[in-house]
Amino acid sequence: MSLLTDLVNLNLSDCTDKIIAEYIWIGGSGMDLRSKARTLSGPVSDPSKLPKWNYDGSSTGQAPGEDSEVILYPQAIFKDPFRRGNNILVMCDAYTPAGEPIPTNKRCNAAKIFSHPDVAAEEPWYGIEQEYTLLQKDVKWPIGWPLGGYPGPQGPYYCGVGVDKAYGRDIVDSHYKACLYAGINISGINGEVMPGQWEFQVGPAVGISAGDELWVARYILERITETAGVVLSFDPKPIQGDWNGAGAHTNYRYHLNLL
Repeated sequence: MSLLTDLVNLNLSDCTDKIIAEYIWIGGSGMDLRSKARTLSGPVSDPSKLPKWNYDGSSTGQAPGEDSEVILYPQAIFKDPFRRGNNILVMCDAYTPAGEPIPTNKRCNAAKIFSHPDVAAEEPWYGIEQEYTLLQKDVKWPIGWPLGGYPGPQGPYYCGVGVDKAYGRDIVDSHYKACLYAGINISGINGEVMPGQWEFQVGPAVGISAGDELWVARYILERITETAGVVLSFDPKPIQGDWNGAGAHTNYRYHLNLL
């Protein structure tokens, strides 16, 4: 295992100018995230300089089997907190080979709206509060909860401190720091009302960047929970009964730029 860790943490800049770019996109459900990696000849900081790529849309619920090619258009670049160095995460949206946005590509239309001069003049600021629940892998039950049972009633868990109140803080703090490293404007985290449930906040971010940053923050959290052997749930009501649900609350304000 120590050898595996050493290999995972290899610093490629010691031996090559090449970098690894992890292309990320939203899958067919509209909530699932997909990604794959490719080698580039050197560092890239402008998404318009990145090559387009393709994938099999019939395997993600986004294209029929007889015409399955979908094209990824790079839209935003973030530093890769997993591979580090000059390696990058690339948020993409998806198009047909003819250049039409596929039905699950909501970013294309949003980008048109945000780029309109009247909208851009307002400088739309967003702050998004993303709640989520951490579940035990094999039973899909919140971490820290007794198997087949329930913890004490809600009350002490919101922003709680202590081994009997805060379950999964190591994952939460790892995500917080990884997002800051990536260049995401993550502004805070807190424990939520239901034990095993947490929240992070992205923003303030302007226009389409709020969506890009939120999705990459979700991706990073998925990767961290993957490593930790914990299931990440964005289900709005993961546990039935008198237990809080989870959402993604959106705060908005604008600043009219008259200059």
